Amino acid sequence: MDAIEKELTNRKTEIKNELQLLFKANMKITDWDIPEIDDEKASKILLDIFKESIKDIEQDIIDGKYKNY
Repeated sequence: MDAIEKELTNRKTEIKNELQLLFKANMKITDWDIPEIDDEKASKILLDIFKESIKDIEQDIIDGKYKNY
């Protein structure tokens, strides 16, 4: 395992927890803004937004935007 893999493996739980916190924070904000919200529908839409963002990041990687980050 090289240094990059070791570093990110060591931080994997932290990264996953931060993503969960981001998701939950956005769900909470949505609940505040729309009290009668369908939480299941909101969570699916929010997840779609996250997936779209991941695809954008993947494209940025392909385009070389992180080569000299």
